[in-house]
Order: sequence, then C-alpha cells, then structure tokens
Amino acid sequence: MRLLDNLNSIKQLHEMDLQELRELAKEIRELILSTVAENGGHLAPSLGTVELTLALYSVFNFDVDKLVWDVGHQAYTHKILTGRRDQFHTLRTLNGLTGFPKRSESKYDSFGVGHASTSISAALGLLLASEIEHRDNRVVAVIGDGAMTGGMAYEGLNHAGQLKKNLIVILNDNEMSIDKNVGALSEYLSQIRLAPQYRKAKRDFEDLVKKIPIPGLGEKIIKASNSIRHGLKSAIVQGAIFEVLGFTYLGPVDGHDIKAMQEIFTRVKDEMTEPVIIHVRTTKGKGYKPAEESPEKFHGVGKFDKFTGEIFKKTSPKTYTEIFSKAIVDCAKVDKSIVAITAAMPSGTGLKLFSEMFPDRFFDAGIAEEHAITLAAGMSAGGLHPVVALYSTFAQRAYDQILHDVCLQNLPLTLCLDRAGLVGEDGATHHGVFDLSYLRHIPNMNILAPKDENELRQMIFTAINKRLPTAIRYPRGAGLGVKVIDNPQPLIWAKSEILSKISGGEADATIFAVGTMVEAAKKAAELLKNSRIYVNVVNSRFIKPLDVDTIYELALNSKLIVTCEENILAGGFGSAVAEFLIDSNIIKPMLRFGIDDKFIEHGTRSQLLEICGLTAENIADGIYNRLQKMSR
Repeated sequence: MRLLDNLNSIKQLHEMDLQELRELAKEIRELILSTVAENGGHLAPSLGTVELTLALYSVFNFDVDKLVWDVGHQAYTHKILTGRRDQFHTLRTLNGLTGFPKRSESKYDSFGVGHASTSISAALGLLLASEIEHRDNRVVAVIGDGAMTGGMAYEGLNHAGQLKKNLIVILNDNEMSIDKNVGALSEYLSQIRLAPQYRKAKRDFEDLVKKIPIPGLGEKIIKASNSIRHGLKSAIVQGAIFEVLGFTYLGPVDGHDIKAMQEIFTRVKDEMTEPVIIHVRTTKGKGYKPAEESPEKFHGVGKFDKFTGEIFKKTSPKTYTEIFSKAIVDCAKVDKSIVAITAAMPSGTGLKLFSEMFPDRFFDAGIAEEHAITLAAGMSAGGLHPVVALYSTFAQRAYDQILHDVCLQNLPLTLCLDRAGLVGEDGATHHGVFDLSYLRHIPNMNILAPKDENELRQMIFTAINKRLPTAIRYPRGAGLGVKVIDNPQPLIWAKSEILSKISGGEADATIFAVGTMVEAAKKAAELLKNSRIYVNVVNSRFIKPLDVDTIYELALNSKLIVTCEENILAGGFGSAVAEFLIDSNIIKPMLRFGIDDKFIEHGTRSQLLEICGLTAENIADGIYNRLQKMSR
C-alpha cells in the first residue's frame, strides 16, 4: 500500500519521519507525471516543488496558517495533499480540478492565482486581516524567481518590510541565481542569524546602549552599528536587497533536502517575528530527466509519452503564433526601425526567431507588462516602431500604460495579442476574452482581428505601415490551413470584407463577425440555407475603426442584424455595432453572440465554445429562432 493512498489529512504529515516523507515525494512525483502526461499541464514547475511543499506542510499547520502560491504553476503537490488526491486525474478537464489554486475549490487555497507577482501582496493582506480579526496564524508566500522580475513583488516586499510584520516569503529559485552564490559562507551566516544566541545578543546590545544617559547617543550607536552590519552583509551575503527592504534574508537552502528545509522553517516559525525571506533552490522538472533537461519545453505541456518524453503533436496547419513569428521577422528585414518586446514570453509569443536574428533589437522585459508597454512607448517616442507581443490575458495588467503612455500621446506601436479568446484548459485566469472591451474605448487605439492566418500576416504588415497605436488579437493554436502569401498587400484601412451577399431584396439577416467567429458565421449561413433562410456574411476584421459604411448599407436591407465575437459581450464588438446603429437612427432587431457576463472555467476549446453558444450550430439555431419569433 502506498503512503499516498493512506494520506487523508494534512495532520498526518506532521507524524511522518524523514524517510516516509522522501518516499511520499516519489509517489507524488509519479502521480503528477502520469496525470500531466495524460491531461497536459505545468509539469516542470510542479515536479520542482514536491519536497518544498512537503517540508512546508510537515512544519506549518495550514488548517490555521495560510499558504499563498504565486502564479500557481507549482502547486500540484499542494492540491494532492489537501484532499484532492482522488480527483487529481480530472486536472484541467471540464468540471474537474483547475490547474491553479482557486478559493472555491478548497479551503486550503487561501488566494486564487494565475498571474505572476501577486503572492506577497496577497499574503500581506491575509496577515493584516488576521491581526485585525485577532487570529493567531502565520502566513507564507511562495514566489518563483521569474515572478520576482515583476514590480508588484517589490511593492509588496517594500510595504511588508515597512510594516515589520512577521510575513514569511519563500523564494523558489528554480532557474537563475538572484546574485552570486557564496555557498557555505552564506549558509553559515544564515544559521548564525537564526541562532538564539545571536538574536539574544543583538537584543541585549540594543537594550544596553538605549540606557546610555546621554540623550540620543544610544540611538546613534545602534544606527551606526546597523549601518556597519548591513554594509558587511552587502559585501559578502547574497540577498542584501531584501535586507534593505526590511526582510531578514536566509539561504540559499537546497529545495530538495526536506530535513534542511524543516529545520529552517521550524526555527523561523517558532522564533522570528519580523519579515523573513527564505531563498530555496530547486530544479525544474526534478526527478524526470526529459523535464530536467528541457524545463522550458515541459513548463506548460500538452499530452506526452511519460516513458520517452515525446510530446504528442497533431498534424495541423501552422499556428497563428508561427505566422506572427515569420511575419515580424520579414518586416524587420526591411524596416530597421522595428524592435520587438515581450514580457518573459519569447518562445510563447513567437519572438524567439526574432531574438536570434536581431538580438540588438529584441527586448525581454521580464514578467513586467506595465514596464514593457511604457518601454515601448519611450522607444516609439524616440523614432522606433515597437512590436509588443503579449498574451491577451497578461496585457490586461498594462491597461493604464496602454491608455496613458501610448494612446494619449498617439504613439505608433503594434500590440500583438496572442491567445485571444477562449484558450481552453488553463481556464478563467488565462482566457483572453476582455481585450476588445478594454481596448475599444481608448481614444486613438485601433483594433484588428484576422479571420485566418493569411489575414494575420496582412494585418501585421498593414499595422506597421500605418504607424498608429494598433492592437491585433489572434487565437491560440493552429490556423485554418489557408495559403499564406509571402508578399501581402496592405488591407484597406477600416474596410471590412463582404464574404457573401444576397442579391436583390432584403436579406433575412446579416452576420457581422470578427476573428475566429468568421468561419463559424460562414458555416452557420450554410446551415441556414437548408431552412431557406438567406443571410449576408461580413468579415468585419476592423473592430475599431468600424467600417460604418458597410454596416449602414447592409443593415438597411436586412431583417435582423447579428454580431459574432469571441469576447465578452459587454463593451465588445457587438456593442460597437449597436452603438453605431442607434446613433444612426437605424432601428432593427439585433442578436449578439459572444460571452456572457461571467468567467468561463476550463475545458477543451471546443467544449467551451459549445458552452458559450459560439459554434456554427449555435449561431444558426439562434438566428432561426429569432426570425421565427419575429414572424409571429
């Protein structure tokens, strides 16, 4: 019988000896590996934190204490330990476990996450709430070194250090050193700072000098001694930046040595009352050779053969990301003013090729979307043309910078939003279904969405040549398999494409669709023909500025106006069309297809499109039913 099979309470972890915890780590690692091989998920980060999570749970009492994960990529062990072992096989499937901590899923998920650099601020908030409510508990935040490139992490550290609260931050360093490692000396000094004798001597010294009868002299001596102490630390101890921010820095400690972590966690829990940051070093993909050798490849992975590490790939057309990658390189070969910027996603956004071909014109800002946008704005003001590639869901973080630093100054910039629309198994934190709404109302912003991969290439060339603040949003995954023209002609600005039009008389309906919904609209029109319902289909492609002439002309000669978008309905493309019709005094029945006012959970993309009513069949049925009601 496996230890994991008998684990029914986190309290049991306090009773396990070191050998049992090590065996449990092996069993958990195998469960994670088997599940992610079948379902896909964030493998390398979670394999790297198995021992760290076990050490935390064997020391702290998370029935009372609080644990906050940053991003949540590394929290699979946490899910398994907290009553979700038997459901773990449902990870990232429809109605199954989410891939990230989520408050509604478990009481042990103290804070819902999915975007980076939030854990320290959230943990500090939980700690302050406990103090105000007179609850006695410790709060632990686990943040990766990648998330420490985000400015919000330092805002949280700065505030916690200022308040001098007993916040515990675990820095999970699984990829890069924060500073030069001085090895044994640093670990030795950490042990000294943890030792009761050291802490008692420090307090006794401060108490003594405060008793000096000369007014102010004691405080000056303490200040001078602290300055000397901090200066020496800065010279020989890594982590000095955290000390400056008000944290006691401890580490580094081996993140796969359960005993070493237990010792340091226990002493911090029992003896320290000030903010502390514990630097833990882990290996991404620990225990699975393919993931250890290629952690980036196995960071977020689809289904794969767990025995060989071979990732299963379907034969499919090129992805929109691949089309973007080649298009931006082709543009940069001709236009020397083009620079490319991303926020810690050079591979995910397709800028890896650009970075290799034009290293002096490529900039990775780290997980700092706000900085990335304002950096781009500064480059634009300096005469360059920045192309900023972000996932749609992460661009939300830079809303103010897009509005204030780019659009207010009307600076030329091309914002390429990958993973727009429903992204599938990553769920609510990662769906890019808000960009049309949060960008459309910003003056000077232009928004385009391609119907296929060839049109994406056209749009990239068009936007760069237009030299305006422009966003292009496109979906995750493979294109439709259409031929991609090497030398595209720029699109006529603000002009839609009429794909089918009823000749003579009034159309039963006109469908104005954008992006991925164009193909669904075309198929819906074919389905409606079987019921002798004839509709116009328009690839609107410009969400802003709208092609108002085409909308006006077709609306006048249609019984029903229909809009289709893979975006939240509130404030999106359908809203733009409705506003124009009202302002133009065109009073026609209207039907909008999009995402309702709710967050969409995880599942396959096809499942989610069905749930949201965005399949061709859904659209055809909706139009048919509305027309039937109108004829009564």
